[in-house]
Amino acid sequence: MKKYTCYLLIKILFSLPALAQTGNTIVKTNAGTVSGVKSASTGIYSYKGIPFAAAPVHDLRWKAPQPVPAWKGVKKCEAFAPSAPQGKPVPFMMYTSEFLIPEEPINEDCLYLNVWTSSISTRSKKPVIVWIHGGGFIAGSGSCPIYNGENMAKKGIVFVTINYRLGVFGFLAHPELTKESSTHSSGNYAFLDQIAALKWVQKNIAAFGGDPKRVTIAGQSAGSFSVNALAASPLTKGLFQRVIAESGGMFNRDGRTLTLQTAEQNGLKIQENVKANSIAEMRKMPADDLVKAVSMGIVGAVIDGYVLPTDVYSIYDAVKQNDVPVLTGWNRDEGFPQGGASNPADYKAAAEKQYGELATAFLQSYPGNTENEIRQSQLKWSRDNIFAWHAYTWAKLQTSKGKSKVYVYQFDRVPPENEKYGAFHSAEIAYALNTLHTWHRPWTEADKKIEETMSSYWVNFAASGNPNGNGLPEWKPYNDMSAAVMEFDEKQTGMKPMAAKTGFDFIDRYQEQLHQNAK
Repeated sequence: MKKYTCYLLIKILFSLPALAQTGNTIVKTNAGTVSGVKSASTGIYSYKGIPFAAAPVHDLRWKAPQPVPAWKGVKKCEAFAPSAPQGKPVPFMMYTSEFLIPEEPINEDCLYLNVWTSSISTRSKKPVIVWIHGGGFIAGSGSCPIYNGENMAKKGIVFVTINYRLGVFGFLAHPELTKESSTHSSGNYAFLDQIAALKWVQKNIAAFGGDPKRVTIAGQSAGSFSVNALAASPLTKGLFQRVIAESGGMFNRDGRTLTLQTAEQNGLKIQENVKANSIAEMRKMPADDLVKAVSMGIVGAVIDGYVLPTDVYSIYDAVKQNDVPVLTGWNRDEGFPQGGASNPADYKAAAEKQYGELATAFLQSYPGNTENEIRQSQLKWSRDNIFAWHAYTWAKLQTSKGKSKVYVYQFDRVPPENEKYGAFHSAEIAYALNTLHTWHRPWTEADKKIEETMSSYWVNFAASGNPNGNGLPEWKPYNDMSAAVMEFDEKQTGMKPMAAKTGFDFIDRYQEQLHQNAK
């Protein structure tokens, strides 16, 4: 008996390492238990493909996200889940494979998130960043290599990436959908997905070592537009404590944000395009058929009276936003080529036709005395109008009307082998998220220094609402008097005057004119 007991004890002792290896990633969520992977080299835990809402398929297509059905046993969350329906991801221009979704399936059952953390102790209470991917609201995924969260987790962040519905699945508005909705609205399902993910974070992130009272929502491009919408929405109170918005916002007053009525009319056109008689028929259509049938631009964010009670500018002007610290900015060369006039005479005539009495102010801010100057001005106008002006306006409104501080940046670094495109749209992501290692370029010491500086600012901001820290150039909060920004540059990173200010002043006047004409 004694010999048997000794044998049993030895067997148990020898099995402990194996038990620890298989059991040390187990985390209990509100819907069930999950397991992930712990890196042997870094000690970072990763959980991929955790469901945060029910599959939005069949009768749940074009409905607000529903709770995840509970499961029994341990769900393996070791590989990315499907990305939302979209066109086939193909590299183009400067957007190499690192910016695209990997080869995992594309499926309408897409409401999953991913977590990277250095601890799964509820006592850790680490700051949390929830990353919302870009892609023009028609493409992208939380599983793109450039969003890998391991290095941010090594720096003390619990890093979360999410998927959300895209294109027609994320933004279709339609009279039938509005009628069946308890909120008398439709569209903005993408934003409702993002809100559902944030609610999941509040309920579960402590089990992954995170602090639900220190959540930062962050995103780039469409992700930044999303962050702006969530910061303005009354549905997100208490779900986050700070925001990071890279290249995007929704402060325009020129009708680019659809009203519910206009969005419903677009929905009826889509129904006609796909030759369906009702929403019921459209819910039975294959997802691929709907992706192919809808062109870019016919669906988008909606002032639906629910997620967005009115336009974002008016929400901030009335100080009804979520008043939290903001870190926002743009890239120096992220304008897109514009068509139109290519010689000075035609450029001036086009400006006079477009801007009327404001044409002189436009030409002073975006001059066109030579073909090269026209080309450069068109790029700057595109950058300012689509991206930079929104960050500036966010800073201006929040600073003048709100209580929380805003930190503004301009990213100037041109990544190696991208000289043709400059500091292009999305170029800053790998620096800010500490993921240069996922992007295959001949990185220099200057790149690595900017990456370390930029990601440290992002981590500090997520931790406290202030990006500053030991060894970093002082980043002063925005104020209208100095209008200075933190400029990330190869030669010297530091506070510099806002070079684009004259362009922003013109856009202010132009947006006000559009607003008055719309009344």
